[in-house]
Amino acid sequence: MPENVQERKPKISASRKLMLKSLMVAKAKEELEQEILVKEKEKHKYLAERAPPLNTSGLSLGQLQDLCRELHAKIDVVDEERYDIEAKVALNKREIKDLSIKVLDLRGKFKKPTLRRVRVSADAILRSLLGSKHKVSMDLRANLKSVKKEDTEKRPVEDSDWRKNVEAMSGMEGRKKMFDAAKAGPVQ
Repeated sequence: MPENVQERKPKISASRKLMLKSLMVAKAKEELEQEILVKEKEKHKYLAERAPPLNTSGLSLGQLQDLCRELHAKIDVVDEERYDIEAKVALNKREIKDLSIKVLDLRGKFKKPTLRRVRVSADAILRSLLGSKHKVSMDLRANLKSVKKEDTEKRPVEDSDWRKNVEAMSGMEGRKKMFDAAKAGPVQ
């Protein structure tokens, strides 16, 4: 980057920014409260239209029974409407889900699930690969060659001076002795 380019200074100071943010939050809070009041008024207006207050004073027993039957009929109608609307919503949700899957298929990009780290033993991995019929054991010590202590003790231990050994093996005669000893095999 060129060195002569100056850093851009913000046009608004930090205190001014903070004041503007607080004013915006206050305005949003006022609008939210007004919206809640408007919704409450609409709710009361709708309920006043759909369900006028009942006047049961001065009604005879037959008239009260007729009123109850009428209210039950209205409840049944409303319940049917609610059920129909719920069925439509469920259908629309299913369609939205299917369409979103189709969109993902058309894009060719899938969301990769987050993978968790799982600790599995080697036996479990082999069992899953080979199936449950094969019993595989990962006991590595069982496959090792066993060495008896007696074999190591039978070898003769030479306590001779190493300098004599080096002098004896030097030259062509020493190499011939080594070659003959290797040909003959280990001495027991």
